[in-house]
Amino acid sequence: MQQVTVELGDRSYPIQVGEGLLDRNDALACLAQGRSVAVITDSVVDGLLGDRLAALLKPVAHQSIRIVLPPGEATKGWESLDRIFDDLLANRFDRGSLVIALGGGVVGDVAGFAAATYQRGVDFVQIPTTLLAQVDSSVGGKTAINHARGKNMIGAFHQPRLVIADTGILATLPDRELSAGLAEVIKHGAIADEVYLDRVAAAMHRLRARDPQALAAAVIDSVRIKAAVVARDERESGARALLNFGHTFGHAIEAGAGYGRWLHGEAVGAGMVMATDLSLRLGYLGVEDLARITAVIGEAGLPLLGPAWPVERYLSFMSIDKKAVHGIPKFVVLKRIGQAEVRRVDADLVAGAILAHTTAPAA
Repeated sequence: MQQVTVELGDRSYPIQVGEGLLDRNDALACLAQGRSVAVITDSVVDGLLGDRLAALLKPVAHQSIRIVLPPGEATKGWESLDRIFDDLLANRFDRGSLVIALGGGVVGDVAGFAAATYQRGVDFVQIPTTLLAQVDSSVGGKTAINHARGKNMIGAFHQPRLVIADTGILATLPDRELSAGLAEVIKHGAIADEVYLDRVAAAMHRLRARDPQALAAAVIDSVRIKAAVVARDERESGARALLNFGHTFGHAIEAGAGYGRWLHGEAVGAGMVMATDLSLRLGYLGVEDLARITAVIGEAGLPLLGPAWPVERYLSFMSIDKKAVHGIPKFVVLKRIGQAEVRRVDADLVAGAILAHTTAPAA
């Protein structure tokens, strides 16, 4: 096992990375000791891992319940929150209870938001089961549900007590989900570490073949990058916004297509191509840089083109992006590969980046 600590003073917590961490885990057993524990998961993950986690909790928890939600992005809404709260109240969970999110980014977001708001906040643990969740969404305390007008628009910052990234779980991950996770791996290199991006590109065949060593290296290196950013800027008032490279475009694709039609990582992949093109139009990058990033995104099995919508449709969804100010979006762009910034951009340049990277000329 390798471990990275997110340094946030008295709210610091460890991120464990390694194989077999759900078979025995002293840190989790200590957190669950004598407490009421709710495991929130989805029906797919529950069938694979629910009993395994229950066996770990049974000797230590006062009581342990499972709340099984439907899989998919549509689960990130009020109906799921009500279901969670109903079950917690019915089982008399108090403020000393523990919530465990066992699943991908959807489960982690909704379970974390439930933990942030139930009785004004209870402890929770993240056990991410997808590559995307292990390298990105489980780290940093962002929790949320979606709104029809925008992704992750209703939420709270609520840091976990522990993150357990069992890389052995990734062996059974569907190809599409694996590629979606690689989008966030690529993102970390693009914004923060050019050498890491080169390592990812060189290891792409091994990553897509689920080589255990390659996957573990990608998870631990991505976690280190994100943990360092979160430690500097927990609530996204500055540097943390750089982690949204490709996301302004990507969130527009997700919301406009209807949540779940595009996986988050797929939308971010196409969004990173647009954001890199925008960086080129700003004079920061050369055409070879755009080709380089586009190539690694394509090698990850991710879409390179967004939907063929009118530019105005993209801009409408971008206007309610969380980085927008008074409805005017800001974009994460690359000053060079490995260095990013957040800035406002002329709408004509944004339109050009969109038009260059959609499935057909926008109407």
